[in-house]
Amino acid sequence: MLNVRSFIVLGVTTWAFVVCFAVWLMFGVIGIPIKNELGLNGLEFGLLTSTPVLTGALFRLPLGIWTDRFGGRVVMLLLLVVCAVPVWFASYARALWQFLLLGLALGVVGASFAVGTPYVARFFAKERRGFAMGVFGAGTTGAAINMFIAPALMTHYGWQFVPKFYAVALLITAVVFWFLSAPDALAPGKSGVSLRQQLAVLRDLRVWKYCQYYSIVFGGFTALSVWMPQYFVKEYGLTIAEAALLAACFSLPAGVLRAVGGWLADRYGAHNVTWWVLWAAWISLFLLSYPQTDLIVHTIRGPAQFHIGLAALPFTLLLFALGVAFACGMASTFKYVGDDFPDNMGIVTGIVGLVGALGGFVLPIIFGIILDWLGINSSCFMFLYGVVWVSLILNYTTEVRRLPVMGEDVPARASASLRRIGAAS
Repeated sequence: MLNVRSFIVLGVTTWAFVVCFAVWLMFGVIGIPIKNELGLNGLEFGLLTSTPVLTGALFRLPLGIWTDRFGGRVVMLLLLVVCAVPVWFASYARALWQFLLLGLALGVVGASFAVGTPYVARFFAKERRGFAMGVFGAGTTGAAINMFIAPALMTHYGWQFVPKFYAVALLITAVVFWFLSAPDALAPGKSGVSLRQQLAVLRDLRVWKYCQYYSIVFGGFTALSVWMPQYFVKEYGLTIAEAALLAACFSLPAGVLRAVGGWLADRYGAHNVTWWVLWAAWISLFLLSYPQTDLIVHTIRGPAQFHIGLAALPFTLLLFALGVAFACGMASTFKYVGDDFPDNMGIVTGIVGLVGALGGFVLPIIFGIILDWLGINSSCFMFLYGVVWVSLILNYTTEVRRLPVMGEDVPARASASLRRIGAAS
C-alpha cells in the first residue's frame, strides 16, 4: 500500500535531479558565447560541452555502489552541496583548459541519476517501480529548463551569471531535499553485502545488453541536448534564444514523457516498448540525417533545379518525435533493470547509467570530428542512425529470435513454452 511519504520522496528527489541535470548540461547553451570568445573549432566545442558528461558517467558506478551501502538520502545531499563549488567558479574561467577542469568537477552532478533511481524505487512495490523510476527519470527535463533559463540570464546579465545562479540553486535544493526526504534504511548494502558480492552481478551479460540500449537512448539524448542549440544557430541562422527554444522541443518531451514510458513498460513489458522505440528512432534519424541538397536534373527542356532538405518546422517536429522515442526507451531500459535485478539495483543502475552517460560524453566529440571532416551539419544524425541499427539487431537476435548469444538455454526455454501452450489448450 503506497503512502503519502513515498510520493513526497519521489517528488523532492525528482526535483533534485531536475536541478542537477540543468547544471550538468549548462555548457550546451553558455558554451556558444564561450566558443565565440575563445574561437573554438568543432572538436574543441565538443570537448567543452561533453567534459562534464564524462565525470557524470564515471561517477555513476561508485555512487550507485555507495547508494546501496549508505543510502540515497545521504549521498544525494553530499552531491548537491559539494558540486555547488566548481559550478560557482566556472563563471571566472577564461581559458579552455580552465573550463575543462571545472567541467570535470561539476560534471559529478550527472551521477545523481544513479543515486536517485534505486533510492526512489525502494519506496515502491515491484509492479509500480517502472512508473516511479519513469517519474524520477523525468528529471531530465532539466535539460529543457536549461534551454529557457540560461538564454534569459545571458541576455540580461551575461553568460558568467548562469553558473552562479545554478550554484545557489544547488544549495537551496540540498536544504529542501534534506527536510522532505526520508532515510532509506532498507538499502541492501546496509545488511553487510561486500563490494565483491555487489560486483559479481556484472558477469551477467544482460547488464551489458541494457548498457547498449541505454547508450543510445540516454547517450543520444544527452549528446543532442548539448549539440542542438549550436546546430540550429549554424543550420538555420537563428539567435541563441531561438535555437534554445527549438532545441527544447527535443529535450522537454524526452524528460516529461519518461514517466509515460515507465507506465507503458509496466503495462506492456520492457521488451515491447524498447522494440518499438528503436524502430521509431531509426526512422526519425533516417529523415533527420538527410542534408540540405541542391539537385540539377538535365531534362529535354533544359536543366531543372530541385532543393531537398528539411525546413526548421518539419525538422523540429521530427526532433520532437525522436525525443519521445528516447524518453520511452530510457524508462523501458530501467524497467528491465528493476525486473531482472531487484536486489542489485544500485550497482546495475550505476553501470548502465555509466555506459549511457559515456555515450553522452563520446558522441559530441564524435559529432565534432565528423563535422570538421565532412562539413555536413546533419552528419551527427547519420552516425546515430548507425548506432540505433546496431541496437535493433541486438534486440532482434536476443529477444525476438531469441538466439543463444546472451548465454540462455534456448532448448529449455522452448520446452517450457511448449508446456505452457499445452496446458493452455
